Amino acid sequence: MTAYDELMAFQRETEVLSQVAGRLGWDQETVMPRGAAEQRGEEMGVLEGLLHARRTDRRIGEWLAAAESEDEVAEANLRHIRRSYERTARVPARLASALAKTTSIAQGKWAAARAADDFAAFAPVLAEIVRLKREEADALADGGDLYDALLDDYEPGATAETLVAMFGALRPRLIALRDACLGAERQPARLDGTFPPDAQLMLAEKLAAAFGYDFDRGRIDRAVHPFSSGSGMDVRITTRTDPVDPFNCLYSTIHEVGHATYEQDIDDAYLFTPLGQGVSMGVHESQSRLYENQLGRSRAFTGWLHGQMAELFGDPGLDADAFFATVNRLHRGYIRTESDEVQYNLHVLLRFDLERQLIAGTLDPADLDEAWNARFEADFGYRPTRASEGCLQDVHWSVGLFGYFPTYTLGNVYAGCLHAALRRDLPDLDAALAEGEPRVATEWLRDRVQVHGGLYQPRELIQRAAGEAPTEAPLLDYLEAKFGAIYGL
Repeated sequence: MTAYDELMAFQRETEVLSQVAGRLGWDQETVMPRGAAEQRGEEMGVLEGLLHARRTDRRIGEWLAAAESEDEVAEANLRHIRRSYERTARVPARLASALAKTTSIAQGKWAAARAADDFAAFAPVLAEIVRLKREEADALADGGDLYDALLDDYEPGATAETLVAMFGALRPRLIALRDACLGAERQPARLDGTFPPDAQLMLAEKLAAAFGYDFDRGRIDRAVHPFSSGSGMDVRITTRTDPVDPFNCLYSTIHEVGHATYEQDIDDAYLFTPLGQGVSMGVHESQSRLYENQLGRSRAFTGWLHGQMAELFGDPGLDADAFFATVNRLHRGYIRTESDEVQYNLHVLLRFDLERQLIAGTLDPADLDEAWNARFEADFGYRPTRASEGCLQDVHWSVGLFGYFPTYTLGNVYAGCLHAALRRDLPDLDAALAEGEPRVATEWLRDRVQVHGGLYQPRELIQRAAGEAPTEAPLLDYLEAKFGAIYGL
């Protein structure tokens, strides 16, 4: 065996163990007994210690020094392994295990605090997570920016400086569009009624299949916070239901299907290699947001969905055009995952700024609740009344995902670029969407984005697929055109 062959054989076992850790995380969020949290924390800590030991094994350095790449696949594998090896080697095993154990336990404490609207109950463990993440960032940064060191885990090559510039260009046009829509004379109606959760889940499964989710390699369960987990032959998603808001379930499902089909559609040859998963969270989010919004909330597709809901729940009291406007209605609200397209990124920018302050040490975790509420009031004009509407609504910080939030907006930017290219290539797309057949679009995404897994760098992948370097302009143009028409601007 060559050095490359030995390295890849070793890496395969590491990838398998990583999948097992991911499955434990899925179990914890869905069916694990609440009383098992402490034990699961111990299990995750030990498993992370084993993974850390493998990822820092001295033989990896020797194999990397001797390995030769014969093609772009081998070159990409070596790039990913070298990056992981160098980053992981900077983090002490003690710290990696402590983070895994603390964040595993923190998930249960977050869920309990969220249910009780008790930020004070969560604040101590949050402070410990922030302390550990700052220590990790310091080890990774090697004298550089602490936040950039964490961001690189989720969007390799991105920096806070470049994102601040991009987000700064987004904010004024988003706020102007939001204010114009909310102040318009034409206002879409709300959806009224009661929608049985079991029926919502039936329709959610139908939507998942329509968007290409393979149930032979996946399943849908319920969770407090919808998510996708796994890759290759076992990719699971979760959703949630609200009897008076079926869109929460339906569009959360479509969103997670976007993540899941990305993982399912990666070239099978990449399974248990560094290329066998999505290349970055920004690219991942581009798939889920494009599925959910540009496709799932389009006039053509909502026309089909209108008929499906009428059959399942009875006449919604809206014609297809009014239903389309209702699906896309701008509304006051506190919850990011339930936000409309126009205001969604404003939620993300709030989190991006606050978590940079936490990592920089300029915001005490104990003061997060008040800082969140003040910033939300400044951005949206009203103030959260309880913690579950504010800083406890998302699971991310409880599991240590600092640097993750900006990839949501970056994913929207990527989705805008991909959607513009997709529309150029598929002029008859709306006819297919009107029949409830989005696969012509999802197959376009599979061939240009998903099948490649981690073969290319994130921005390179989007540029290859869209035909131009990613910018915020296509997203803003799309939003202004769509919502300008809905609100008669």
